[in-house]
This record gives sequence, C-alpha cells and structure tokens, in this order.
Amino acid sequence: MTDSAPLAASDIPLMQGLAQRVTALRPDLISAGASYGELAWIHGKDHAAQGAGWRRRLWFAGAELVAWGWAFLPHRVRRDDGSVTDVTGASLSHQVHPAHAGLVDEVIEWFDAVAAGLERTASPTTADGYALTRWAAHGYEPDTRALGDSGDWTQLNQRDLTDVEHPVLPPGFRFRTAGEAGPRAAVRAHVDAWSPSPYTARSYEGVRRTAAYRADLHVLVEAPDGTMAASTIMWLDHMNRTVEFEPVGTHPAYRRLGLARAMMLHGMRLARAAGATHATVVCLGAPGHPRARGLYRGLGFRELSRDAPLIRLADREPAAPSGTGSPPCGSSPGGGTRG
Repeated sequence: MTDSAPLAASDIPLMQGLAQRVTALRPDLISAGASYGELAWIHGKDHAAQGAGWRRRLWFAGAELVAWGWAFLPHRVRRDDGSVTDVTGASLSHQVHPAHAGLVDEVIEWFDAVAAGLERTASPTTADGYALTRWAAHGYEPDTRALGDSGDWTQLNQRDLTDVEHPVLPPGFRFRTAGEAGPRAAVRAHVDAWSPSPYTARSYEGVRRTAAYRADLHVLVEAPDGTMAASTIMWLDHMNRTVEFEPVGTHPAYRRLGLARAMMLHGMRLARAAGATHATVVCLGAPGHPRARGLYRGLGFRELSRDAPLIRLADREPAAPSGTGSPPCGSSPGGGTRG
C-alpha cells in the first residue's frame, strides 16, 4: 500500500482503472462516488476549492491498484448566492476489488485514523454483504437521516443503447455542445440548474482538464432567447463501452417542457455513435425525491444498485473488530444487486 497523502490529479486515472475493472466484473459493487465518471467529475469541479482537505491511500497487488480510500475532511462550501456551509464531519469514498475484499478492513482502519475524533460517514453498496459486516464490526451503523423519506442516498440506474428513440425539442429550442457554446455558457447552465451552487469558472476549468472529459459529450439545450436551459456531461468508459450521465440539470424556468428527456435521448445517440452500448445515471432514491427517478424510468433506465449509507458518531469508539479474515481470492463478498 502507499502512505496516506493528499489526493493528486495523477491518482484519478489509477482509481478510474479500478472502477473499470470492477464494472466489468460486478457493476453493482461500485461504491457511491467511485464510478469512472464520478471520480473525474468530483475531482475536477472541487479540487481547487476543497482539495486541501482531501486525503487518500492506495493499495496495490504488484503494479495493479486493488483498493483505494478518499477521505473528505472538514471544509467550507461557498455558493453563488453568498451562503456558506461548514462541513464539520468526514466522509469516505472508496473502492475495493472483489478479489481482494478483505482489504476493506484496512480501508476502514485508515479512514478511522485519518478522521479520528470526527463524525464519519461512508456509503458502500447494499450488494456488498461482506463489506457491510465489516463496517458494522468497526462500529458503523445505518445513517437514519440519509435513509429517511427525504434522505440523500442514491441509486445507480442502467439501460442499453440498442433502441434509442429520436429526441424531440419544443419549437425554437436546439441542442448545443459545450465546445460550441463555450465555457461561460456551460458554467451558467450548471449554476442556473443547481443554484445555490459552489460551481464556478474555476470549477469548470478543473473538469475540462480531466482526461476523461469530452466537450462533444457535454450537451446543452439552448432556449429561443439564448438561455442555456439544460445541460449534462457524459463520461465515456471505452473499456466497458458504457457512458455515464453526471450531472443532469434543467433551469427552473424551463422545467416540465421535456428538455431533460430530449437532451438525454440526444446524448445517448451521441454516445452510441462514439462506441457506447450501455448507459448509466445516478439519482436520489428516497421517496421524497421522485422527479429525477421518474424521468430516468421513463427513459428506460432501471435500478442496478443502491447505497447503504453508514455513520459512526464521534463519541462512539468500539472495541477492536474481530473476524477480519479475507474471503477466498476471487470470491464475491455479496450476492445479488443493490435494491
């Protein structure tokens, strides 16, 4: 393994490589924030403002990365409306290859050490039965707030691209790419859709610098008055011939016009022309967040997996966990799919 260190841009392609290998074997075991596209998106948009509070550790088998942990330590978030939020706890994004499932104990122990004294959260998948037993042994419990009716747990949805219907926009609207519209329009489209948002021109510059970003797969919908009314970025994983939508957003004044549906259909057709045969998108899964889930279901996406959000309060320090032996090499730590 490598020592704990600040996360570097050069770590992201290594972590994406593990995401690709896990996706090829067990896509339901991809942890929250650990997919090929989410790794690029999260690092690209946030490293300038938040990167000082990021720590990572990498585990290798020979020259091959087989596990990693990415700790997000306390930080401040500033948004375009002037609001500020101080994040006082620590959260973990992580991934372990299923053939090395026993490393989850080392990932947890590292996270507990780097975030000692803080409230800590993590989101493995419900499909990873072995990992869930290990998290419990280390004192982590289901996060009841995240799991509530208006909670923020997410589900991963998928569909194939063999039959994608033709997109239809309202009169006067047209599709654009970020390459055509330019950086200012791309940033404005995201901020309008997600306001209040911490996203800035500097955030977008970080996204553009990621090796996985393609301006021709960054799609916008332009309204008749020139407003960029909707936008999405697609992240193409050539190894698995799959494309991931992250993020997807629509300007509040242009919602319920079918723009997001048309944009995603257009995007899927572009992705198919680029070599993809499969698409994924993440959405909030709780009952209190039905809109995006309904959109994606109407587009033919079906749930593949979901988070199992966990929390360990700062004042709960359990006894040393027992039974940390690894499953046999090559075995899966859990069966079925999330959900």
